[in-house]
Amino acid sequence: MNRENLTHNPAEQALIAKLLEAHQEHLFADWDQPGTNDEAKAAFLADLTRIDASYPGGLVGYISNARTLLAEAREGTNPFEGCVPHQPNPVDLTQFDASYDHYEALGKAHFFKTAFVLVAGGLGERLGYSGIKLDIPVEVTETTPYIAHYAACLKAMESRMDAPRPVPLIIMTSEDTNAKTLASLEAHHWFGLQKEQVHILKQELVPAIADNEGHLALKEKYKLILKPHGHGDIHMLLHTSGIAARLKEQGFEHLVFIQDTNGQVFNAVPAALGVSVEKGFDFNSLAVNRIPGEAVGGLARLVGNGKELVINVEYNQLDPLLRATVSPEGDVPNERGFSLFPGNINVLVVKLASYTRILERTQGNIAEFVNPKYADSTRTAFKKPTRLETMMQDLAKLFGPNERVGVSVFDRSWCFSAIKNNVADAAAKHAAGGPPESGATAESDFYGAGRTRLSVAGMTVHEAQETLILDIPMTPGPRVILRPSFALTLDEVRSKISGGSISGEATLVLEGDVRLKNVEIADGAALVIQACAGAEVTVRNLKVANDGFELVRLTDAEMKSEATPEYLRIRGYRIENRGAKVYAFTTPGVYVIDASGAVVS
Repeated sequence: MNRENLTHNPAEQALIAKLLEAHQEHLFADWDQPGTNDEAKAAFLADLTRIDASYPGGLVGYISNARTLLAEAREGTNPFEGCVPHQPNPVDLTQFDASYDHYEALGKAHFFKTAFVLVAGGLGERLGYSGIKLDIPVEVTETTPYIAHYAACLKAMESRMDAPRPVPLIIMTSEDTNAKTLASLEAHHWFGLQKEQVHILKQELVPAIADNEGHLALKEKYKLILKPHGHGDIHMLLHTSGIAARLKEQGFEHLVFIQDTNGQVFNAVPAALGVSVEKGFDFNSLAVNRIPGEAVGGLARLVGNGKELVINVEYNQLDPLLRATVSPEGDVPNERGFSLFPGNINVLVVKLASYTRILERTQGNIAEFVNPKYADSTRTAFKKPTRLETMMQDLAKLFGPNERVGVSVFDRSWCFSAIKNNVADAAAKHAAGGPPESGATAESDFYGAGRTRLSVAGMTVHEAQETLILDIPMTPGPRVILRPSFALTLDEVRSKISGGSISGEATLVLEGDVRLKNVEIADGAALVIQACAGAEVTVRNLKVANDGFELVRLTDAEMKSEATPEYLRIRGYRIENRGAKVYAFTTPGVYVIDASGAVVS
């Protein structure tokens, strides 16, 4: 093969030579003569060049890694050979007691030294949503997108600092989400954040692998099949961009890694930060109690091969590992019915000092894995091309014996409820006894966390009965939205709410500096109070009774109609205002709403 017939660019000729040495002749076979399809050829070579530059070790390194990992997968190599699993000795934060308050207070005092990393490389296509997942509303009472909710949480953190400064937000995008993420941020004026505090890091795709020999897969002539490399790329990007090192130089001490659709994550952030500060954790995984066999990774302390690691073990690996070592029955429940190994929710608190040392040592490279789907038991052919992947939580494997890796366990609905499944898949998962993880259940859990805050503050909460919408369970009320400008910690909620009650399918929305004293909200009624910065609002002895907001199920025709917004179709309902009482205070000042509902300023 004459490389000069393929390109006149010396750098491209050198890359082609390396790929030919790596037995990738098929990439350049049957090329058209010069003058035919030259634009497609140029684009193909540009793709190869870009991927070669972005992957550590280049394309030849990727192919070599693929062959090694595929050989291990074909042989069924046990990645935990020689390791014995033990409980990870977690910090239990499932109870809202004095210890929880202590950790929240510590975390709140540490806001000014904390930055956030948001992994947002996924579209919502699997959900039936064509846009980016960050634009999906957390709730449809006021239709607040996830990205707007996260931005409001950061702004609220800033307002609670003794000397406010912007909280950095690093967003990892992908080829699929980068342009749409930037467009959303710009169209909404960065959701109140300063443009300079938001850093966008775009993740590159990697080639798919066609077979055990590591041949790169082609979609068609001059076109590679490209796939995501996994969220573990964030560590490499934080290193190569220099952002992690700069944040450390600027005095930031912790990074919090979060996912794109988890409306409850900031409920747990203050306490998780407090635990990391007090325990001196270099790496702190947030977790929830899991049922044995549940399809979520378990956090375990693995001892063996001269090492001790606290890491995530995928659920399909955990049970066989336990059976082969310490538990012939496998993953068994404790006296409360939970596994001894808490469920990983992929929210991490990492100390920047140790993190930057690891990035410097490893260049941000995280251990890869491959998960080919074989056509039959011979394991000689794939059902479809596979690719190498990385997971950001595998960073824990890089911490040494002198660094502390911990686990903090929270109540599940308090800290975690993601959107992963469309309505049909969610209903099937519920029928099989698993979590639906749909738009409806995530919204239901978001309101549920609000009800928990009210209960902890002492308000009486009469919860509505769970119902099924499109065979997916949800609790329709009370729908409680306590904006981060109102409260970020449980102590703040206690200081602002005393007495009162809320019932059934009532709605309560509080934004800004608002205090409720003996406020009663009847079933189906709604109270919305919006206080601007500088406005202080106190509500005393008010009994709220109105037509409020109504949850309206979508008809079959509406579910199928393109005129119905996708964010509603992924839920199966809308929420309509039938007569909610709304108080909007747009001018700073001190206001009182008395028992009659009148405003006294």
